[in-house]
Amino acid sequence: MCHLPPGTSKWNKIEHRLFSAISRNWRGRPLESHEVVIETLQAVTTSTGLSVHAELDTNTYPRGIKIADRDMKALEATGVLTRHDFHGDWNYTIAAKPTATRPRTT
Repeated sequence: MCHLPPGTSKWNKIEHRLFSAISRNWRGRPLESHEVVIETLQAVTTSTGLSVHAELDTNTYPRGIKIADRDMKALEATGVLTRHDFHGDWNYTIAAKPTATRPRTT
C-alpha cells in the first residue's frame, strides 16, 4: 500500500510505466461506460511485457473509516503490517492471511 502525498506523482513508478501506455491505447476514445473503460485498460500492453488486469468493483464502501493508531501498532507488532523505509507513515505492506474458505484462482 503506497499513499503518495498530493502533488508527488513523480514518485509513482506505475504512473511512469503504465499511464503513457494507457494513453496511447485509449487514443481519445470516448469513455462512455464502465465496460469501455475496462476493455480499454485490459487491451494495454507494453514492449517490455507489462499488461493490465482490470475489473469493475461494484461493491459499496463506507466513507470516513478511521483506523486507530493502536490498531495499526498491533498489526505492526504481529508482523502483518511492515512499514517501508521511504515514508513509512504513508507506505507499508500488509500481508494477507490465507483462509481455508477462500477459493484459489489459477
